[in-house]
Amino acid sequence: MRKRYCYSLEMEVRDYELDTEAIVNNANYLHYMEHTRHKFCADAGIPFIDLHNAGIDAVVRKIDIEYIESLHSGEKFTSALSLERKGPRFIFHQDIINAEGRIVTTACVTCVMLRDGKLSRGEEVAQLFKRFL
Repeated sequence: MRKRYCYSLEMEVRDYELDTEAIVNNANYLHYMEHTRHKFCADAGIPFIDLHNAGIDAVVRKIDIEYIESLHSGEKFTSALSLERKGPRFIFHQDIINAEGRIVTTACVTCVMLRDGKLSRGEEVAQLFKRFL
């Protein structure tokens, strides 16, 4: 069964992202996913800097990640996401998909919104994301 995504980004593994086993170091998958979330927001017209300047900060609260396969140097892949909201939490379901179409890493990233440094329900952000929720 194919998952439904609201955003995807094509990327390529760079040599400096490898560990001594010649596979992508685990922390880089988190970087790929964060970059995808930031690009998703910017492409949706919600750049993080604009939110910050308005006193709203998105903060990662929890990441549940599963590493299934490894990517290698020069390998092209897709970083894709879908979004849901549960109360004040915004949940990003993210997958890293190799060129053969297999999910190599999957994660559930929970974010909350701070308004002027205090936890908020994120209603302004929910309104901006409504077409993706």
